[in-house]
Amino acid sequence: MAKYLLLKHYRGAPAAVNDVPMDQWSPEEISAHVRYMNDFAARLEKTGEYVDGQALAPEGAWVRYDGEGRPPVTDGPFAETKDLIAGWMVIDVDSYERALELAGELSAAPGAGGRPIHEWLEVRPFMAEHCAVTE
Repeated sequence: MAKYLLLKHYRGAPAAVNDVPMDQWSPEEISAHVRYMNDFAARLEKTGEYVDGQALAPEGAWVRYDGEGRPPVTDGPFAETKDLIAGWMVIDVDSYERALELAGELSAAPGAGGRPIHEWLEVRPFMAEHCAVTE
């Protein structure tokens, strides 16, 4: 089994077919989207392919270690992941092809008007699956 990150973007990916921003959806459309995501995760839990997934709130800050004391916190001038990353799901599947299949299915979550979004998802393997540490 190999773990993959399915990364959902607010912006930065190619435009989805149903490209209406979520902040313009009705409460019913948001509920349908969340229900689809939860049902998808529940189905993968039954097959043992689901590891974890989360939607991200838009708030956030950049933090770094800068010696002793309080770390500096800034809201820029970096590319803001809070503007780019909507959420993620980690899956553990038998093959890269299966990861692509599931990402394609997840891409069809409903959006505005109840129509599938057909959004682009970024599929990234976990590094630990690709390289072993040797001593």
